[in-house]
Amino acid sequence: MAGANRNDDVVLGGEEEDQNILQWRIKKLIQGLNRQRGAGTSMISLIIPPRDQIARVTKMLNDEYGTASNIKSRVNRLSVLSAITSTLQRLKLYNRVPPNGLVIYCGTIITEDGKPKKVNIDIEPFKPINTSLYLCDNKFHTEALKELLESDDKFGFIVMDGSGCLFGTLAGNTRETLHKFTVDLPKKHGRGGQSALRFARLRLEKRHNYVKKVAELATHLFITADKINVVGLILAGSADFKSELSLSDMFDARLQPKILKIVDVSYGGENGFNQAIELSQEVLAGVKFIQEKKLICSYFEQISQDTGRYCFGITDTMRALEMGAVETLIVWENLEHNRFVVRGAQTGTERTLILSVEQEKAPDVFTIEGENCEVIEKVQLVDWLALNYKRYGAVLEFVTNRSQEGSQFCRGFGGIGALLRYRVDFLTLDENDEYAAADLDGDSPEEDYYC
Repeated sequence: MAGANRNDDVVLGGEEEDQNILQWRIKKLIQGLNRQRGAGTSMISLIIPPRDQIARVTKMLNDEYGTASNIKSRVNRLSVLSAITSTLQRLKLYNRVPPNGLVIYCGTIITEDGKPKKVNIDIEPFKPINTSLYLCDNKFHTEALKELLESDDKFGFIVMDGSGCLFGTLAGNTRETLHKFTVDLPKKHGRGGQSALRFARLRLEKRHNYVKKVAELATHLFITADKINVVGLILAGSADFKSELSLSDMFDARLQPKILKIVDVSYGGENGFNQAIELSQEVLAGVKFIQEKKLICSYFEQISQDTGRYCFGITDTMRALEMGAVETLIVWENLEHNRFVVRGAQTGTERTLILSVEQEKAPDVFTIEGENCEVIEKVQLVDWLALNYKRYGAVLEFVTNRSQEGSQFCRGFGGIGALLRYRVDFLTLDENDEYAAADLDGDSPEEDYYC
């Protein structure tokens, strides 16, 4: 996803950025847009789906411009016309609609001090946005962007019964049938006299071949270039074939751990696929939740074993990051610390401070060693980490406080920590490090700054 705000120079992402970072960025954008309010109906929300035409949207906006010219209120009329003009100018930057569609927010918002401010944002979503929208209102409409965040994980489904098998995937609210085939299996019966055993053997042989074919197709459809292309598998069916498949040695061992649930459905084929989705909602919704819990539990395990390959709090985590020791950086997505770069008024020396919102209110917070400093850069710490974590060879993982483990991490460990590549003894590090930082609770008896 990529986008820019001409007034604020906000860059929302790049092609090589990790998917979870892109999701976090768009979540932050949505939160910011939802807080904005304007006077009258001067805030435009425009969503253009893939394969639409820029010329059609331009004509529609020109028609809207003519209609808006008849608004009686002079202030509202000028604001709406200005927003439509800005939207038309943004559209001129595109020769065609991007492959995943285009989202534009333009208008005049009212800032906290009551002053008007123009906002122009265009976004190329990280996956197709199949919605068409044009609204003028006193707020930006972000519902379609929220839907993109609901689930971008792809889940595989295998629906098998005595009449055939269906392979499908579900990503968000988009379901796709990958392959399906029918099978003619002999029924169980007691006829045949002396041939009864032969009939039974043939029946078992056909069942075996059926399960083998399903297992081979599962490997072909759900493993690409030796990598599993789904985050989880749901096995469904009306007979015991699904259980037989999950226990079979023919089922790829790489797919075995990906089985999230085995469900009983009343139908096969497409109807069974729909029913399997309904019965698996709870499991599908909890996958990211489970992944987050596993990450934090592995972090707590390092602490309980006292391996030394962990750190927590801003001071130690930033030190470890600078040392290149961080393997996985774990950050609470709502961490409210800001990163300041300040310059001494007399010496011209630049320093970096990381402060909580409470610490920013301290009277002499920007007076260091008796020297007054001017702020030359201010950015949220989470934004800075999202932009710079790759420079240190780390993996960045955002977590929430919605699970018990997540809440414990945010409240007890400052909302920031890391799993390290090697053991680090922070007690032996020089106290006059290049940096110092403040922990999340701000109750530390000493002032921890990055200096």
